[in-house]
Amino acid sequence: MKKIIILGSGKIGSTAAFMLQESSKFQVTIVDNQRQDHHTELEKAGIVVLIENISDASTIDAVLANGYEYVLNACPYHLNIGIIDAVAKKEMHYFDLSEDVKSANYIKEIAKKSKSTFIPQCGLAPGFVSISANHLCNYFDELKDVKLRVGALTLSPNNMLKYNLSWSTDGLLNEYSHPCDAIVNGKFTKVLPLEGLEYFCLEGIEYEAFNTSGGIGGLAEKLNGKVENLDYKTIRYKGHRDLMKFLFEDLGFKNDRPLLTKIFNNNIATTSEDVIIIYISVTGLINGKLEQKTVSHTIPNQMVGNKHFTGIQLTTAGSVCAVIDLHSQGKIAQSGYVMQEDIPYEDYVKSPFLNYYFK
Repeated sequence: MKKIIILGSGKIGSTAAFMLQESSKFQVTIVDNQRQDHHTELEKAGIVVLIENISDASTIDAVLANGYEYVLNACPYHLNIGIIDAVAKKEMHYFDLSEDVKSANYIKEIAKKSKSTFIPQCGLAPGFVSISANHLCNYFDELKDVKLRVGALTLSPNNMLKYNLSWSTDGLLNEYSHPCDAIVNGKFTKVLPLEGLEYFCLEGIEYEAFNTSGGIGGLAEKLNGKVENLDYKTIRYKGHRDLMKFLFEDLGFKNDRPLLTKIFNNNIATTSEDVIIIYISVTGLINGKLEQKTVSHTIPNQMVGNKHFTGIQLTTAGSVCAVIDLHSQGKIAQSGYVMQEDIPYEDYVKSPFLNYYFK
């Protein structure tokens, strides 16, 4: 049985803890800054709960000094660098869920000198979407267009934004704020967040999609020089993008994200009634013929046993648990930096941790 410590007991960290502990392959310890109501439920499942100030570098260093082989960082993205440095000193295998491009680039440099494995961005997008898109690309002799579209949506929104909070508000606003990797007319470039607006209809419901950062992971780097156009866009209900542009640009909240985060947390309701929509499209040449291959998934919130999980919990935690499990079986490189696109697709999709994607 492998020993793993999870830093952060929010919705995704706690879900991953339950999944890994239930598999009987891992002994799980989870750490957070303060006691939470759901910690008792974690302890009943056999998970060790520690209360420590994991925003403090020296405390993280002490917490990690207990013989753990694996670390899953499920903390807010702004704590990533300190955690990465502490893990590198201990030569533990590191995994995270972050869409933050800055910390992913930092990991690349750290991993060059490490004997352990660093695998960032192991969630839904990047993560499942990156691995699936890369697999589709392998069918083609020549690539033309690769489109990644992902949305974590509220089933019944009742506000002007047509959105309720189902995961980290800080992470949400971060991906709306930074330039986005893309390939346009064969050239790697950066495109602006909240731009590239498009509309589409799925099962009678109208949606919009627009550029957001981080979700493309390392796919743009991997396909640079091999594809004409590649982009990642977030799916929302129509009208959401315009209001976010008004807040960020007209009202200037792009320069005061902490205040906007506070406003969102105080005034926009959270929900456990969500649905995840994934659409991946690849167009190119196969044996000289122009063809298109697509993958789509709709994953609702649902009961697992006698416990309810949101769609974002199941998809994000399920993906990182699958990657950790594959690493423990020796099916992923045991040292250095590993991109999501390097994870073996056939082994990955057979993981029981991904059952929720295929129901």
